[in-house]
Parts: sequence; structure tokens; C-alpha cells
Amino acid sequence: MTGVPDGRPGVLCLRFRAVGGGSPDAAGYAGLLALLGSFTPVVEATPPDGALADVRGALRYFGRDVRGLASVIRVRALALHGVDCAIGAAPNPMLARMALRQAAPGTTFVVPADGVAAFLADRPAAALDGVGAATARTLCGYGLDSVGRIAAAPLGTLQRITGTRTGRDLWERAHGVDRTAVRPNAAARSVAAERTFPRDELDPERQRRAL
Repeated sequence: MTGVPDGRPGVLCLRFRAVGGGSPDAAGYAGLLALLGSFTPVVEATPPDGALADVRGALRYFGRDVRGLASVIRVRALALHGVDCAIGAAPNPMLARMALRQAAPGTTFVVPADGVAAFLADRPAAALDGVGAATARTLCGYGLDSVGRIAAAPLGTLQRITGTRTGRDLWERAHGVDRTAVRPNAAARSVAAERTFPRDELDPERQRRAL
């Protein structure tokens, strides 16, 4: 399961930067997604300059650890597309996104499952997915200004402060749990296909079926 750290930092979060600076153009971005697709079919585009990839199957296939596979991806992106990559690697998408923020261009920052608690402990509360400015201010008002302090708080306390569902989500994320998964090609299809509706269509399910 992607949600709970399982000992394999097999989710990559990538940010692409052209060597001369700036994001890749649309054709270059499509080529980079195709490059990732040559390693794993589980690729989620995050336009205009990023992607998530679940490479756990690729690690077994290529016989490499996650840092080694990320290095191969970076070398090929640079050689074939003139694009440098910063990569965060972790057991799930949330942690991979957080790891990416620590990665300089041309490097990979890896969060192993046995290092999740230490990695999260000193991060500010707002670093967690779903914690906006208002929630962060509320948490800080109770002295819960870091992920480590949120993780140490009783679940019931968090639920009293933020609500039942939000409190549980916070408690899980502060412990490194992310119940989302990499969604193969979801965003890639949205930027690659076009369909004109006769009127504004706000139903996301109808939009997905059309695409």
C-alpha cells in the first residue's frame, strides 16, 4: 500500500528545470513524461514542470535502489532533453513532495521508512498536506507548531481542536501516513486531450469520461 511507509522509498516526486533556466516547454514536458513512462507505467503529471512516479516495480526490474534509479533518470533527462531534475524519494506521495523541497537541482533527497519520524519532527505544521494558514495558526495557538509536536499530541486532542476528520488526517500525516496514491496519467490526459462542451461543464466525472 502506498499510504503507510513499508520500508521502500519507491515514490519519486520530480521537478524539471531547463539547463538555461525555466520550465520545459510543452513538447519537452511530454517527452519527460514519456521518459518516466519507460521506467514505470505509474506516472502522474503535475504540470507545468513536475511529476510523481511510483517506481517500486522498476526497482526490482532494474535491480537498483531508489537513489541509483533516480540517478539514471536524471542522466537521461539531461542527455536527451537538456533538463535537470531535482528528485524527492520516499515511501508515499506526501513524503516524496516534502523530500523534493529539500532537494537541490541535480540531486535526490531520500526519506527512508526508518527515517520518517526524524525527517518530519522539526518541519513546521504548515508543511503537512492540507494544513493551510488558518489551520496552522490554530495549531500554533495550542503550541502545536511542528510536525513532531502534532505527532506527539493525542488523537482526541487534535480532533477537539480541528474536528473529527481533520484531526485524524493530521494525526496520520504527522506520523508519515498518506492514503493517496500516484494516479497514472491522470493529469497527463488533462493537458494532452481537449474537448469542447456546448456549455460550461463543472461535473468532474463527465469531464473525465469525455477525455
